[in-house]
Amino acid sequence: MSEAKFEKAVAIIQSLPKDGPVKPSQEDQLYVTTIGDVNTQRPGMLDFTGKAKWDAWKSVEGTSKEDARAKYVEKLIEVLSKNDDAESKKYLAELEAVA
Repeated sequence: MSEAKFEKAVAIIQSLPKDGPVKPSQEDQLYVTTIGDVNTQRPGMLDFTGKAKWDAWKSVEGTSKEDARAKYVEKLIEVLSKNDDAESKKYLAELEAVA
């Protein structure tokens, strides 16, 4: 998988409107990390979102940067493929167009 394809996937995810037709689940959002192994302490017990993100990050510890990025793109394709709206189809076509 190319760096360009990963960058396109990141751009798509960052551009998704919160009230748009593409709604990744919390599990989808927590699926992968792109920055390597955990390098921070687990957030405190009242930071529920922070703990969920940290736990998801910890669960993929040892995954190479390349594998993590490939999984990120695969997960986005999976999420977009579940929808049958024009916006999802447009994003899928944009991803497929990147080498």
